[in-house]
Amino acid sequence: MTAQGAGVITQDDLIALVRNYNPRTDEALIRRAWDYGAQMHEGQVRHSGEPYFTHPVAVAALLTEMRLDDATIITALLHDTIEDTKSTYSEVARLFGEEIAELVDGVTKLTNLQLSSSEAKEAENIRKLLIAMSRDLRVILVKLADRLHNMRTIRSMRSDKQAQKARETMDIYAPLAGRMGMQWMREELEDLAFRVLNPEARNSILRRFITLQREAGDVVLRISADIRHELERAGLQADVYGRAKKPYSIWRKMQEKDLAFSRLSDIYGFRIITETAEDCYRILGAVHARWRAVPGRFKDYISQPKTNGYRSIHTTVSGRDGKRVEIQIRTREMHEVAEAGVAAHWAYRDGRRVENPFAVDPAKWISTLTEGFETAEDHGAFLEHVKLEMYSDQVFCFTPKGDVIQLPRGATPLDFAYAIHTRIGDSCVSAKVDGLRVPLWTRLRNGQSVEIIAAEGQRPQSSWIDIVVTGRAKSAIRRSLREEDRERFVRLGNELLRVAFEASGREMSGKALATAARMLNVPDATELRARVGEAEISARKVVATLYPETASAEPEIDAAHPVAGLEADQGFRRAPCCQPLPGERIVGITYRGKGVVAHAMDCEALAALEDQPERWIDLRWLDGTHPAVYGVTLDLTISNDAGVLGRVCSLIGEHKANISDLRFIDRKPDFYRLLVEVELRGIAHLHQVMTALDAESAVAQIIRARDPSLQP
Repeated sequence: MTAQGAGVITQDDLIALVRNYNPRTDEALIRRAWDYGAQMHEGQVRHSGEPYFTHPVAVAALLTEMRLDDATIITALLHDTIEDTKSTYSEVARLFGEEIAELVDGVTKLTNLQLSSSEAKEAENIRKLLIAMSRDLRVILVKLADRLHNMRTIRSMRSDKQAQKARETMDIYAPLAGRMGMQWMREELEDLAFRVLNPEARNSILRRFITLQREAGDVVLRISADIRHELERAGLQADVYGRAKKPYSIWRKMQEKDLAFSRLSDIYGFRIITETAEDCYRILGAVHARWRAVPGRFKDYISQPKTNGYRSIHTTVSGRDGKRVEIQIRTREMHEVAEAGVAAHWAYRDGRRVENPFAVDPAKWISTLTEGFETAEDHGAFLEHVKLEMYSDQVFCFTPKGDVIQLPRGATPLDFAYAIHTRIGDSCVSAKVDGLRVPLWTRLRNGQSVEIIAAEGQRPQSSWIDIVVTGRAKSAIRRSLREEDRERFVRLGNELLRVAFEASGREMSGKALATAARMLNVPDATELRARVGEAEISARKVVATLYPETASAEPEIDAAHPVAGLEADQGFRRAPCCQPLPGERIVGITYRGKGVVAHAMDCEALAALEDQPERWIDLRWLDGTHPAVYGVTLDLTISNDAGVLGRVCSLIGEHKANISDLRFIDRKPDFYRLLVEVELRGIAHLHQVMTALDAESAVAQIIRARDPSLQP
């Protein structure tokens, strides 16, 4: 019995599934975990009406298909206990040990991540996901199995929730499963999401498949028989498996190549499993001797394996009736890694950890995935980097000395240069590919030899950002361009500071600037000059920091007229969707009967107004001290302990901010989540309040809440 084909899985069924590959399993511990999980989830039901505990059991059964260790199976049984029941970390640790408690806690934290929100929050949450992966990859294996079972049973959810989960699955979890080497899981996750996001297209492909089978018979059986016949003639032993590709895989190929279904040829895939690598190459020879190979469709991942340990030979041939057939050839050990991916590191057989020579060390694998992420300073650059690294297929190119450089498909000689070293990339002026000089925007192909020509004094150009595709190259180019801009900003900032000091009758000295930098939490005086030049910090604020008496003379801005750029008869108010604050970049939008509404420049609502430029007005906040009257909503998660809410309110009051509204939106045994509306002077005041709250140990999370659905 397999997990996928099982109906209701009993405790004995699960133990049997584990015993199939691990006779030495700790049966008693698994049974205790089952009983504990069932007790904790008692009375809870899923959207379908089934008892909730059927879900953790199904997730555990899915993980037995990957032959995973007892700790991972038990984590699956308990993965929702800390999140959704009265269970706690300390109790799980006491009953099942620290290792399992850490794993369960890791899955709980991933469950709390909302991966399809605003760009800034999405970037931060994907960072957390990658950190969780780096601590213990089994956390992600449980989360992927959890998502797979939820997608299999998604029909019972509300339609809007189905669409949200499906998009999140398509954007994050399916590519992650593929990058981890679990291609079967990636394909199923994609297809389940495709069923929700575009059911008409999926049904259309399925109908055409049925028509094709009715007209041509079972093509898979016939081609499989042809391959077996050729292998028998060559005296080669191997197992042959064939299947039609998943509907989403076919749909994606139709979109990429702009082909109709009738013109799409390679919709069938075949796998040949043998004993040794030598046999793989002999089988390849037999296949190519019988059928004509399709040019450009051959990949040897045995001699050049993927970073997740995947090894196989891929070839596409013109088979029976001229149909293109994709064939993968690999050994049994390679196949285990191809099925389990990085999870093969934990796989058991006969009660012992399998020493598969092709399984990669998860710690090394995760370091290759995350390498360079920390160099992406802003949210957009980080998301661009991580998605490129997770989604891209690879090409392998050679240095003149024969070293292999692995790059994503679509990479250019510039990407190649930065992959060798940042210094080589920065000084690149041209490149030779297979001995011929080529433009830097040339797309590299598998097996090409690349020589980088560098020149001293060369600096990255701004146009290079659009040429490169790797996150590493993009980050390095942006960093270099920022350094060039920095020199200009330092000079400009120095001049602005000189004028501000003179206007206040004070002397601008190196010591004064160093002191101001320290008081403003800036690394040094040079960085302070640069930030003044970039308008991150005003020169007036620097002077006021050193000499507060100069600021006190400054009149407070009238809250009724806080912005510049309005006509005399135009009214003004802040947009409720983004709640802009003094100090933030804003734009005005005219609304009939409502005057001018100020939106933050990064407000999501502005996207719908891009085609109405006549309504846009250039606004800016007036310089000076604004009163604390601008409401902002904070989303707080705090521990459910005595006195915590009082301390939070006191902290806000200590920073001269007034609480105008407070409401609870989620109550859990351990945590409360609440929305607090505070009245502030501006963006700097907001940062002060949020920093103080973030430092409070009882505050688990604090974010600035924005709601694009709130219309002006």
